[in-house]
Order: sequence, then structure tokens, then C-alpha cells
Amino acid sequence: MSAGGDIACGGPRDWVDNAVRLIEADARRSADTHLLRYPLPSWADEFDVQLYLKDETTHITGSLKHRLARSLFLYALCNGWIGEGTTVIEASSGSTAVSEAYFAALLGLPFIAVMPSSTSPAKIALIESQGGRCHFVTESAQVYAEAERLAEQTGGHYLDQFTHAERATDWRGNNNIAESIFDQMYQEAHPVPDWIVVGAGTGGTSATIGRYLRYRRHRTRLCVVDPENSAFFPSYAHHDPHVQTGASSRIEGIGRPRVEPSFLPGVVDRMMIVPDSASVAAAQHVGAVLNRRVGPSTGTNIWGAFKLLAEMVAQRRGGSVVTLLADSGDRYADTYFDSEWLASHGLNPSESASVLAQFESSGRWV
Repeated sequence: MSAGGDIACGGPRDWVDNAVRLIEADARRSADTHLLRYPLPSWADEFDVQLYLKDETTHITGSLKHRLARSLFLYALCNGWIGEGTTVIEASSGSTAVSEAYFAALLGLPFIAVMPSSTSPAKIALIESQGGRCHFVTESAQVYAEAERLAEQTGGHYLDQFTHAERATDWRGNNNIAESIFDQMYQEAHPVPDWIVVGAGTGGTSATIGRYLRYRRHRTRLCVVDPENSAFFPSYAHHDPHVQTGASSRIEGIGRPRVEPSFLPGVVDRMMIVPDSASVAAAQHVGAVLNRRVGPSTGTNIWGAFKLLAEMVAQRRGGSVVTLLADSGDRYADTYFDSEWLASHGLNPSESASVLAQFESSGRWV
């Protein structure tokens, strides 16, 4: 039996140090995203209410998920899970995979996105344009297990956004989205918002913002808006973390058929379910006002924000509401902005559009 020993484990530190440097340098080359004041009609001045939009479309990969992807890579690097040559894998067919493919290419790593075979060619092209490879499964529920299998087969790392989103971001500060919002609101008429409104895909953004509000003792409340077929709202309403809907969300980027591990209901002050047709109507409405297309999850956010503003107007209570422009609607030109596609998916935004028109004209919610 040996009297002693000396074993070194783990990957080469020099490569990891340089990888972290590359990601940090990339962040420093990027300015913070804009906080836009939404042009509400004249009644907003009478009631002293404002709406602000945190424009996450200005990230280099075009969406809110750029922040998540950066955090997930740093988290995996600093935990020793990714090293030189590691194949990086994710279960995603959307914006998360686009952003993760970007960071994998930055570090010279192969990236595989696991997705259903029904994924649109436009989404596949976006991921591949960032250097990623797409791997297909028959059913959407198979993506988790297949991503784990590929990681084991390749000796790679499964980033697992749905588990790690809430812990990969430093919710106390360190330039997270909540800290950025409050810094940018500092000189506004109502610098501490009454509400921040977000959707939930992984649950990471709502977890970060909800924790930050409590940590900084802000009176701001967090409202999470949820689309049809998502498990988050019924889980929150019935205090049941095991809810499964058996159906996928029709609103890209938010809503899940199961309650993901990163969703923390205890930091959410209110949840609101938004009909899918209302999300589409709101995306189209805001796109017309801003003269730029916004994604459907932004429509979900806007519907919730408008409703909260209408409640404030009804109570004659001044204040501000902040929500997110999650991604550009240009990614959805052939879906949510195409009348034939909407009709084929049973989505008719006309009734919801009349609700939005009434709100714009009077500040009232019908």
C-alpha cells in the first residue's frame, strides 16, 4: 500500500481561463440593451402612467436568450463541465439554441441542438448560421432524454437550460437583467416600477428578477404571463409542481408542457394566462405602433402589461410598468405574421385586437 500519492484531476486551466476571457470580452464589446418608453396615448399623461420595454432584440444573437446562453456557458466552464474540445448539447429548437451556438463557435466547440423533426426550416437555418448542428427526434417530449444520451455518447456536456437557468445567473447583481432595468429607470418619473411583466420558458428570467426584487427590497411586483397549454399557470394556481399538460405551447419561447426545475413560483407575485390569439394580436399591434415586428412572446408580455396599466388607470394610481421585447418578429414572418398560417393553427387575433384598440383609445380594459 502506497504511503502517499499526488493526483491532478480536471481539465487544463489555461484553456478554461481563456474561454472565460473570450466570453467576458465579448460582453464588454456589447453595450447594454435599450430601455424604450412605449408611446402610450394622451390619457397616460392624465393618469400619470408609463410603460417601458427592455429591448432584448439588440443582443448580437437577437433575443433575451443571449443572456441565458452566456450565463450557462460561464456556469459550465467554472464548474469544470466544459473543456477544450467538449461537444456542447442543448434541448432547444429556438432562440436559446441560436445563442448557445454562437457562444460555442466563439470558443471553438461543436454544438448540437436537439429538437423535434417538425421544427421549421427557418429556425433550423438560424441555428446552423451560428455554426450549430441540429439533431431531430420524433416527439417534443423526447428532447431531454436524447440530449442526455448524446452527451454520454460524445463525452460532451448537456447544458440543460431548463434545470440550470435559475442558478446560472447571479440574481444579486453582476449586470443581470433586473439590475440593468433599475439602473436605466433611475431618472424616470416613477423609477421603481409597480410591475415587471415577463413570460416563462425555462423560468430563469422570472427567477432572477423575483429574487433581485426581494434582495433589493423593491416594492415592485413580478407578474408572469403564460400562454395556453402551459403547465406553469395551473401549477402556480394549484400549488402543484407536477402538472403536465400533454401539449406544447403555440407561443414560441414561452410556456412548457411540464413545470421546469428553474421555475420558482415563490418569487412570483401574480400569474396571468393569456390566450394565444391575444398574444398574436398584441404582437401585431405593438409592431404597428413601433414600426417593427416583435415576436409572439413579446405579445404575451404586452397583453399582460396593458391589462395591469388599465387596472392602475381604473384605480387612478400613477406609476410605471416594465416588460420585455424578447425577440424580433422578423423570425416569424412566415408564421405569426402570416394570415394563412394563423388560420391553419386556429388563431384568430381579430377579437383580441378590438380589446387592444379600446385600451389604446381610453385606457380601459374590456
